[in-house]
Amino acid sequence: MLLSWTVLGLATGAFASYAGNLNYRSPSYNHPGLGISIHKVQKRNVPEKVYTPDQLNFTHGVASGDPLSTSVILWTRLAPMYDDVNDNSTVSGAVPLYNPVPIYSENGTHIAKSNAPVCLQYKIATDKELKDVKDHGMLYTSSDVDYTVKVEAQNLSPFTQYYYQFNVCGCDKASILGRTKTSPAPEDDVDNVRLAIYSCSNYPFGYFNAFGNPAIKDSVDYVIHLGDVLYEYAEGDYGWGYSIDRIPLPDRTIYTLYDYRKRHATYRSDAGFLASTQSFPWLPVWDDHEVSDNTYRDGASELNNTEASFVEDGGVSFDQRKMNAVRAYYEWMPIRQVDMDDNLRIWRSFQIGKLVDIILLDTRQYDRSITDLYWNTDYIQDIAYDAGRSMMGSRQENWFYHQLVKSNKRGASWRLIGSQTVFSRLNESVAYGNGEPFDLDAWDGYTANRNRTFQTLYDNKISNNIMIAGDSHANWVSDLVWLGSQGYNPATGEGSIGVEFAGTAVSSPSPAGANTSIAVGNLASQRLISDNQELQWSELYYRGYFELSITPQETKAQYFGLPTLLTTNGYEISLANFSVKSGENRLSRAAGGVGGGSVENGALKGGKTVPTNLTHDVVGKTWEVRNFTGPDVL
Repeated sequence: MLLSWTVLGLATGAFASYAGNLNYRSPSYNHPGLGISIHKVQKRNVPEKVYTPDQLNFTHGVASGDPLSTSVILWTRLAPMYDDVNDNSTVSGAVPLYNPVPIYSENGTHIAKSNAPVCLQYKIATDKELKDVKDHGMLYTSSDVDYTVKVEAQNLSPFTQYYYQFNVCGCDKASILGRTKTSPAPEDDVDNVRLAIYSCSNYPFGYFNAFGNPAIKDSVDYVIHLGDVLYEYAEGDYGWGYSIDRIPLPDRTIYTLYDYRKRHATYRSDAGFLASTQSFPWLPVWDDHEVSDNTYRDGASELNNTEASFVEDGGVSFDQRKMNAVRAYYEWMPIRQVDMDDNLRIWRSFQIGKLVDIILLDTRQYDRSITDLYWNTDYIQDIAYDAGRSMMGSRQENWFYHQLVKSNKRGASWRLIGSQTVFSRLNESVAYGNGEPFDLDAWDGYTANRNRTFQTLYDNKISNNIMIAGDSHANWVSDLVWLGSQGYNPATGEGSIGVEFAGTAVSSPSPAGANTSIAVGNLASQRLISDNQELQWSELYYRGYFELSITPQETKAQYFGLPTLLTTNGYEISLANFSVKSGENRLSRAAGGVGGGSVENGALKGGKTVPTNLTHDVVGKTWEVRNFTGPDVL
């Protein structure tokens, strides 16, 4: 859609600003080296090097995120190239005034800094025709931020749907039309909020149809991504994308700023990803793979700040790698600069009217105590109950507990807590054996931190708590129980303080194996619900997502499984439905038991598994029984 932008009365370049592009700022106030020195960028500008509109492309659609009641973040990328900027200056010192190295074409060698800004305009309105404009502006981007743009659209009304678009300054060359929505004001009464919950989108393992389906259905207001929005591996190390032409670029394990930029760009080329960010505002938070596998405060499973690791694991310090990853994430994701008075903070909260407070945690990168790095499992097992261990560090812990108490005192109906890893205790002897049946990289390796969370909830009589989690690549639904300290009845749910909904991956493989069968997965699920009294449903086979519908009276969860990821398609199967009544703090047992007593797949405690293969094609708007087997399934 091409629109006339002359109504804004702005001449090309007039009033444009670098400062309006939030991506020039540092993601963290305490890491100014991650910001861009705008006056140095300006000094190297050569006016005659300005790009013409035909040289520029909106390469990755549009996105919005971190909605507040009067503003929202808008994002796009307008570039004279489709490749990403192969320059590390923004995380390794001051930006030089001049750069004699030319810009090469997309041959994978070196793409240098631009000598001229790229000028673009934006506007946001209540209508698709963009006539009722509520905010507009003009700003610059450049190679220093990989030609990405992030702006805060302001002067908006609470809980209102808007449409927005970017264009090249002074002409009608425009991005696709985006849609977004502000949040309700904290004091507003809200009848219903709908959310899609995701984690673990892995490019070589298949198409991100889970992202696209809610956009086609128009079934939610906001999207929450709990992390692992990308993976750091080379092709073949974790996923084999050759057969479906999904090779993650650059085709190597990623370390540099260019590497992370290019990997974000690769993932953002997926049609489902583009549809989701075009349709809904995102509230994302990172897990470990946005940097590296099993990260903690000082390292990861394959890179630590030691000389041996520097030599053997990539020739870069872990701190430098994290700086590169964080810079690229901040450039490519539609998130705000949080009030960062500490290091690399992404944990934050959102007040969605009086209905729900969304509290997004960082249980991986910020200040996590050492985790299971595969070679130290026995040591982590020995210290798992140490009172000093924390999934998030003392500062974030105190903030978290304060948020819970504050939310309860202000009278929010619900608290929705986003954690990367599964919070509930999970005896996984079916996978790990009886010697150490717990996943020590998850909350089971940080028992004291979990106990302090439970104590905050029980001591302050905080009700209506919903935990959401990803990371495990499986579906889990549990009552939220402080085992050993509070009595619990699995049949009735009495003694629970809330519910945990944990979701499977968008495309990463099942913990039972990439090529597992439904039968094998369901046998493992049956063992898991038998070994864990608070676990009510386990499902290990399907990739997918779940949606939450939150009202003052009830929170409902709908789980969806995707039968095939080999192509871009709209197929999905309704796997299970659950509800939590306000004040009950447990899964509803009405209508025959938990989840109505029946699920499509997996194992349900006290219930039945009744497979139907009834498949909804959200594109064709049809329902029919389909059997996806053999080579059609990924």
